[in-house]
Amino acid sequence: MARNSNPEQNPTLRGRRLAVELMRRREASGLSREEAARRLEWSTSTIFRIETGRSRPQPGNVRVLLDLYGVTGSERDGLIRLAREARQPGWWHSFRDVLPNPYEVYIGLEGGAASIRNFEPVVVPGLLQTEDYARATFKGGPRELERDEIERRVEVRLARQQILTRDGRPRLWAVIDEAVIHRMVGDPDVMRAQLGHLIDTAEQGKTTVQVVPFRAGAHAGTTGPFVILDFPEPTDPAVVYVETLAGDIYLEERADVSRYTIAFDRLLAAALHPDDSVRLIQQVAAAMT
Repeated sequence: MARNSNPEQNPTLRGRRLAVELMRRREASGLSREEAARRLEWSTSTIFRIETGRSRPQPGNVRVLLDLYGVTGSERDGLIRLAREARQPGWWHSFRDVLPNPYEVYIGLEGGAASIRNFEPVVVPGLLQTEDYARATFKGGPRELERDEIERRVEVRLARQQILTRDGRPRLWAVIDEAVIHRMVGDPDVMRAQLGHLIDTAEQGKTTVQVVPFRAGAHAGTTGPFVILDFPEPTDPAVVYVETLAGDIYLEERADVSRYTIAFDRLLAAALHPDDSVRLIQQVAAAMT
């Protein structure tokens, strides 16, 4: 099951890039969203959804927008090609029967990220979970799932992890609360294997694992888990992802990203050094029966 797609061909990132470029071309033409919509006899919400990446326009509609904005030549051809590529299905499309649409968006963004900063207070980050641990989290999670749904979700999780084995893989920085390594997910064998996997991963180099110890007391992650995704292209601003039962939240405004970046930096300050974190995980694994 090959999932190591080139992040440059990632349809989610291409769609996001297209949205930004179309907004820039409109602004360069001196048109407001309302004026562009009036001239095209479209609704303003249509322009808004295109420019915020909430909908991916057909190449024909992109041509109409570029005509209005006066974009010609190779620039025009490149943006139309980008529109076609943004509409190609990602590998996760075959799992759409068990994946909510917002989570498909996350997988696409994750697959194109240059760095991933993840804080988890309860369970091991998904990218670092073993198969048995992942299966146990789905079985005991908040959603009532049939066995085949659980297995399909496990397959997605394992497929996501392959971004860590590709050339040019993202830099992963995982900060976890000490509760994560003590919480018995599955049976002791499952937990020992999971802790061993964390140790092995942390010792390989491109993934940093740090533990916020109990003695740190209240810390900057008390409001819950979050992920900060950074991308290689300056046209792709960072995104904060927060998963909730009520729906997934994506934050792209600079002030919001800054707020979570400060929280992550404070978590790093409260966490053990990476070497000390590995030693603590080793101690917990050795004591587990």
